[in-house]
Amino acid sequence: MKDVDILVKNGVNVKKSLELFGDIQTYDSTLTVFLNEVEGKLKKIENYHEVGDMANYAIEVHSLKSDSKYFGFEKLAELAYDHEMASKKNDLKYCNSHYKELIEEANRIVNLVKKYMGEEYDEEVLESDDCESFEKAILVVDDSNIICNFITKIFKDDYLVLEASDGKKAIDILESKKRKQIEAVLLDLNMPDVNGFTVLDYFKEHDLFKDIPVAIITGADDKESINKAYNYKIVDILLKPFNEKDLKKILEKTLNSKK
Repeated sequence: MKDVDILVKNGVNVKKSLELFGDIQTYDSTLTVFLNEVEGKLKKIENYHEVGDMANYAIEVHSLKSDSKYFGFEKLAELAYDHEMASKKNDLKYCNSHYKELIEEANRIVNLVKKYMGEEYDEEVLESDDCESFEKAILVVDDSNIICNFITKIFKDDYLVLEASDGKKAIDILESKKRKQIEAVLLDLNMPDVNGFTVLDYFKEHDLFKDIPVAIITGADDKESINKAYNYKIVDILLKPFNEKDLKKILEKTLNSKK
C-alpha cells in the first residue's frame, strides 16, 4: 500500500481530492493517468512559451491548473491560474518573469508523484524545493547590513527573513519561487543602484500590494520623498532611527492590513 503521507507532508491536499475521487484507489489510478500525460503537457507549455503563443499557452496552463486542482496540488494550481490569467491578457512579460517558478513547481510535483507511486524520481528536485516551501517569510530591503541584521535577529524565530541590499535584488526575490512565502515587505527608499521607489513601481505594475503589504522603513524624512511614497498603496512609514518595539508594531500593522 502506498504511503499517502508522502503527498500530505509535501503540501498535497489529498483530503480535498477524495471529495471528488471518492476513495484512494480511484485517486491512485487516476494519478497514473496524470503522470503519463503531464510531461507531454509541460513540453507543450514550454514550446508555446518559447514562441510567445499566448493563446495556446493559456489553453495548456488552464489544463494544468484543472488537473492540479483535482489532485490537490494547490500551489501548482495557483501558479498555473496566474499564468492563465496573464496569458489571456497577452501579458508576455508576466509569463516570462514567472515561467521558471511555474516549471520548478511542476517538476517538484512530478517527482513527488513518482516517489509516491514507487517509480524512479529525482531526489534533488524534491530536496531543493521542499526545504522552504511552506515557511512564512518577510522581505527586508535595505542597503544597511546593520539594519538587516537587527531586523533578522528580532523576527528570525517567527519568520524566514529574506534580505535584499537594493531594489534589484528585491525584485529578483519577488520574481522567484520565494514570492509565495512572503507575508510582508519592509522597504527602505534610499539605496544605491536601484532604490525603493523602483520596487514600489514594480509592485504597482504587477498589482502586488493586495497580496504582499509593504511598509517603508527609511531615514529620508524630507516631505517630497514621504509624500511620494504615500502615493503608493503602502501601509505606513517608519522613520529611522527606530527600536525593536517600533519594528514589531509596524510589522504587526502591515500583516494585519492584509486581513
